[in-house]
Amino acid sequence: MYFEERGEGYPIIFVHEFASDVRGWAPQLQHFSRDYRCIAYNARGYLPSDVPEDAACYSWELAVDDIAAVMRSLSIERAHLVGLSMGGYAALQFGLRYPEKVSAIFAAAVGSGSHPSQRDAWVRETCFLARIFSDRGIEGIAEKIARGPARVQLKNKDPKSWQEFVARLLELSPRGLSHTMARCQALRPSLHDLRDQLSEMTTPVLLAVGDEDVACLETNLMLKSALPNAGLWICPNTGHGINLEEPAAFNAQLEKFLAAVERGSWRRFYSRTEPHAVLQLQRRASTAKVFSHVNQERADGILS
Repeated sequence: MYFEERGEGYPIIFVHEFASDVRGWAPQLQHFSRDYRCIAYNARGYLPSDVPEDAACYSWELAVDDIAAVMRSLSIERAHLVGLSMGGYAALQFGLRYPEKVSAIFAAAVGSGSHPSQRDAWVRETCFLARIFSDRGIEGIAEKIARGPARVQLKNKDPKSWQEFVARLLELSPRGLSHTMARCQALRPSLHDLRDQLSEMTTPVLLAVGDEDVACLETNLMLKSALPNAGLWICPNTGHGINLEEPAAFNAQLEKFLAAVERGSWRRFYSRTEPHAVLQLQRRASTAKVFSHVNQERADGILS
């Protein structure tokens, strides 16, 4: 697996989204490498990491274990995790599977296809896109993806950054995209189905979502109510590529979150040594209901 490492200090591992690779983290690596040891890696299927031919070599479980493999190979026992979309999903699952290895999770733009009302369409569309990537490659669809309802915001705000996003997308392996879409995306459990497990997670979490990332908004509200040690930042006038659309705001929120975790002041009222407070949070999470009257667009956030 290909990785890049910059800076010194406590480690932060950056886990990229479906439609990008380590290069999508450039604004974050430049900023945080001043004070942290920053590691970003390309997932399996994303060159120059290996692109296995066998579809069985791809799954959301393996994507989670690959984070542990990166840590093990770099002799990192514990780290902060920052994940975007597909990477944010892997980071949350990593927190469930390896709680002793993670000190904080910043999960941005997670939730595409998780809401029960989206599940059937999500599976159909991810399987359809996987066949397109396999049969026709990425060339004919890359710009269409980049103009999607939750992607066009980047084009409107920063055309140069948007062009770079399209160029990176065109360089991705069609086979890697196809297998990742079919195995990691279509078959992964819904975050809504993980609510009971997530309610037991004590790791500090900051959720981040753009207010125009329609496919992810309601799931992030659910996650905020389910995760007892989580906060939620909703960035205005922003779509799915939140770290590229609003890099300064993204970096500021991440920096503030990590500083609070490190000085022990994140969510001051929460403590794993206060079972009564935890029980209250869990009861509140179990009874909370989130209502949304936002129209879902089928293509919105399909690449996450």
